[in-house]
Amino acid sequence: MSKEKKIYWTVTIIAMALIVLPSYFAPKEYLVETIRRMQFPDYFRVELDILKIVGAILILIPVIPTMLKEWSYVGFGILLLSASLAHWLVDGAAKGIAPLVPFSILCVSYYYFRRLHYSSEAI
Repeated sequence: MSKEKKIYWTVTIIAMALIVLPSYFAPKEYLVETIRRMQFPDYFRVELDILKIVGAILILIPVIPTMLKEWSYVGFGILLLSASLAHWLVDGAAKGIAPLVPFSILCVSYYYFRRLHYSSEAI
């Protein structure tokens, strides 16, 4: 396995873990309260959880077409930037920065995804 593939898989697994796992390991009361405090509907949390799982599966399974992987990266990018803005506006700047950590790791993953799947001219 090449160095680039090792970096890609390591960073991608870390990014997916940072995005998906908090929904299942954070206290449920905290997540419900956060959704309520931001004035999102109750079903939004469930919808996000389902879409996070689908997106992670699309990115992590190698045989999935690259177009679907690209759209998953876009979806996660929108999710994390929207979460940053929402937390920034409701909870303050300190909490608004937190979603930018997995976003930056996701960007590194996407960079290596592009390097592995497209010619060097497309990067």
